[in-house]
Amino acid sequence: MNPVRAIVFWGLWVPLSTLVMTSPVEAQFTVDIDIEEPPFQYSETVGENRVTRLMEKLKSKEVELEYTRERGYLESLLAALDIPPSSQTLVFSKTSMQVRHISRRNPRAVYFNDDTYLAWINGSSLVEISTADPLLGAAFYTVDMVPWRANLERQNYDCLACHATSLTQGLPGHTVRSVMPSYDGSFDAQSETFITSDASPFPQRWGGWYVTGIHGEMQHMGNTYVRGGKLDISDNGNRMNLRDDFDTSNYLSPSSDIVALMVLEHQTQMHNTLVRANFFNRQRKYDAEQLDADEQDDAESNAQLQMIASEVVDRLLFREEAKLTDQVRGSVVFAHDFQSRGPFDSQGRSLRNFDLKTRLFQFPCSYLIYSDAFSSLDLELRLEIVRQLQSALTAEPDADDHLSARDRASILEILSETHSDFSRGPAERSVEQPAELPAISGD
Repeated sequence: MNPVRAIVFWGLWVPLSTLVMTSPVEAQFTVDIDIEEPPFQYSETVGENRVTRLMEKLKSKEVELEYTRERGYLESLLAALDIPPSSQTLVFSKTSMQVRHISRRNPRAVYFNDDTYLAWINGSSLVEISTADPLLGAAFYTVDMVPWRANLERQNYDCLACHATSLTQGLPGHTVRSVMPSYDGSFDAQSETFITSDASPFPQRWGGWYVTGIHGEMQHMGNTYVRGGKLDISDNGNRMNLRDDFDTSNYLSPSSDIVALMVLEHQTQMHNTLVRANFFNRQRKYDAEQLDADEQDDAESNAQLQMIASEVVDRLLFREEAKLTDQVRGSVVFAHDFQSRGPFDSQGRSLRNFDLKTRLFQFPCSYLIYSDAFSSLDLELRLEIVRQLQSALTAEPDADDHLSARDRASILEILSETHSDFSRGPAERSVEQPAELPAISGD
């Protein structure tokens, strides 16, 4: 059974069942990807990620999870996965496989760190976890929280039904979805919905989510539901807690932090872009290996590599980020937990420093450039991304460029001190060998 079969165009993904060719321009660069065929073999590939490492520690008794009557293994899982409780965001729309447990009175809590996402629902024994994996893209797991044992298992088809579709650019990935929710959290599948990112206008964000924090005159879709056929946004903003909306006593926090939501939006789409680049590049190289030497076109292959890298660079540099028109203020605990992770340069600067006045970060280059998802990219692809990024940061800005000359210089200085790909010269980087990837074996 193949859960996903798609032709992926650069900048467009459509299922084969709905594919309509309207213009030859769209097909200038196509990649035919089936994640169950070589070089991917998704279901047969053994994961190597933060969750599998925890599974090994649980098996060897190096780590033991503690169960509580109130929240099962939630706190223990967060600690074991190094996920800060302050990252809590709450979604009440029925956009999860556990729809019967989710409502405005019982929202789903989502927690995250740089590579792993955990979702917990009050009253449910099932915890959902997804994480970045060098070969799988996004890998999915569930924890059945019986009191005597935390049964942690990998999931494929049930999760891929939503997490490997057009919602995630056609590949195993993540998404923050903004919908038009009814009072009970359900929504009309035919109504307008948005996949939100740092590029999304504020008025399109967080439909079906709770949002706490200050955002001035900017409006969003959170904290409310459809009344009389319209989303009621008359009094849904600038909330400090959610105690008037539902009983928050069994949650780790009475809030759903606006800054954590903004980070989550960026991070999910950045992860998806890295997965997309990873899969496209692996398919490109695999297809080339199937050709005879005289059939291979090095110029075309290099052009494809540059196109793949270019999308990553654009996302890393927040090329399409929507400008903030008012200051945002969220949880000081989340801000501290997030920013303290660094790394920091000799001036104490970090790519995690928040701005929150006109944009999300003070230095607009994604902190996920330090992540395993980035460092595990094929060496050739990673070097091309670094080359393009250095070129972008040393170029003279255009009048309408989102990065000033000072922004560019600061980002490059920070990277030069904190990232090995930028602190070494091209010759040193070119001889580096990529990290060994986990072997493929049958389930």
